[in-house]
Amino acid sequence: MASDPMAGRPGGGRGPVSSRGGLTVLAVIVSLISLFPVLWMVSSSFKTRTTVTDGNPLPRDFTLGNFVYVFTEVPFARYLWNSFFTSAVITVVALFFHSMAAYALARLRFPGRDRLFGAIFATLLVTPPVVLIPLFMVARQLHLLDSYAGLIVPAVFNAFGIFLLRQFYLQLPRELEEAAVVDGCGHWRVYWNIVLPMSRPILSALAIFFFLANWNAFVWPLVATSDQDLTVVQLGIASFQTQYGSNWNYILAAATVAALPMLLLFFAFQRQIVESVKTSGLK
Repeated sequence: MASDPMAGRPGGGRGPVSSRGGLTVLAVIVSLISLFPVLWMVSSSFKTRTTVTDGNPLPRDFTLGNFVYVFTEVPFARYLWNSFFTSAVITVVALFFHSMAAYALARLRFPGRDRLFGAIFATLLVTPPVVLIPLFMVARQLHLLDSYAGLIVPAVFNAFGIFLLRQFYLQLPRELEEAAVVDGCGHWRVYWNIVLPMSRPILSALAIFFFLANWNAFVWPLVATSDQDLTVVQLGIASFQTQYGSNWNYILAAATVAALPMLLLFFAFQRQIVESVKTSGLK
């Protein structure tokens, strides 16, 4: 009778399987811990004022009145539109300029290219509060305060997008670009007809990052705007906490409305986000 080749091994060869199962259990626990605040927020947004702090995970007195109040008593729809408009414009414009800059830094050869990229990359080490006052002074001199331009223009330029796109472009095969140049294409046509279509996965992921970051923007809109018609959704939620500090049902309803589009957007494009990290050289 043939002997079992796994019999002499410690644990019967089930070590890797057991470790994988332990990692799976750990991932599930961490995921539940991460999701619990979101689920609690959504559940509490359907509770009444008297039961919102009762500690029960599910609402006993289910109501939609909190959402009705949010959209009827305050201009919350206007806040959502302001955040959507500014985030969408910033995302489109930033991706256009970032992709061009990253392509130039990755493919074109010109004096000082590496130093220029180093200077751009170094701006990632500067925290936003450091440049907040200089940025405000520049925006005031250019008459950008209390305007959509003041919310959009300062947020367009970001070194993170240029860095990530440059890493992606460095991995693209040069043969396609060289063949296009042989056929008579210039740098613009190579960028527009070849490089840009191949960049859809990384551009999709960056679009999510940019849109999410600007949707959640708080400090710069607080500094740059005082007009109620330009209030973004995060400032609107902050004003809820000031005016309705004891009415957590209204605050959580507003927070749920603000978070729901981002959650849907993430789940719809999570594959592009994972693929962009895999293909950008960030292991």
